[in-house]
Amino acid sequence: MTQDMRGKRVVITGANSGLGFESVRALAAAGATVIMACRNAQKAQAAVDKVLAETPGADVSVRTLDLASLASIKAFADGMKADFTSIDVLLNNAGLMAIPRTLTADGFEMQLGTNHLGHFALTGQLLGLLEASPAPRVVNVASTAHRMGKFDFDDLMGERHYGAWSAYGQSKLANLAFTYELERRLRAAGKRTIVLAAHPGYASTELQGVAPKMEGSAFKGWIMNLGNNLLGQSAARGAIPQLHAVTSPDVKGGEYYGPDGLMEMWGAAAKRCTPTAAALDKASHTRLWDMSVGLTGVDFGGL
Repeated sequence: MTQDMRGKRVVITGANSGLGFESVRALAAAGATVIMACRNAQKAQAAVDKVLAETPGADVSVRTLDLASLASIKAFADGMKADFTSIDVLLNNAGLMAIPRTLTADGFEMQLGTNHLGHFALTGQLLGLLEASPAPRVVNVASTAHRMGKFDFDDLMGERHYGAWSAYGQSKLANLAFTYELERRLRAAGKRTIVLAAHPGYASTELQGVAPKMEGSAFKGWIMNLGNNLLGQSAARGAIPQLHAVTSPDVKGGEYYGPDGLMEMWGAAAKRCTPTAAALDKASHTRLWDMSVGLTGVDFGGL
């Protein structure tokens, strides 16, 4: 990454490992002030130490954020508003993949609650800080798994029927629907902030190992590790599309980036991607938005 990010303040969720950590490394090296929004402060501090060893003097700090708790999200946002007058970029990177059905502190299905609703609430509460900067942007990290996703608005939390992978697909479809609907509303309201999405292709990160650990399945863990070793590109490669979305002066709101290689699974550069028709369905965008406002109580100032 060659863009000069000096003078830019960037908030990254899930920043202590995987794609998030690689984004912290790259942005800190480019001169950005990076705020790592992480659930585990100890792991986050270890990540900070690694960044400082590579980039002495880097402006990197940690703040506690649990996206599975609306109270934690509000506390994080309130702290940001108390300490800063603006932020330039919000990188909604954190996520969970194909885990057994569990609930957030607020009773949401964990994957939708963390991957979408948590980021929805966070973005809404930080929008004022974003709007206070000259050229703000929000980047949502989606996945090719959105292609298997569909919205079950009558059973959004999987109370009647739950499949770990279908719930993951729905949550990643929600990331894109949120991207397009927020971008549309911001343009209609004449706001500065632009909203983009990116996906990493198949990147080998800790994400793949969470579900097997939760299930206590050594075999599934072995399978995931084998897939990562044989097929996964590095987390640094996987982070290229989201870093492009964060830093490129040429991107526009509503664009979606992924790896430039075969089937968007691997690549050394970012390219514009086209999502499924389901991700572009405007009626779904509006319905998800209205339900998300109702569930989180965050209305983006009536945007």
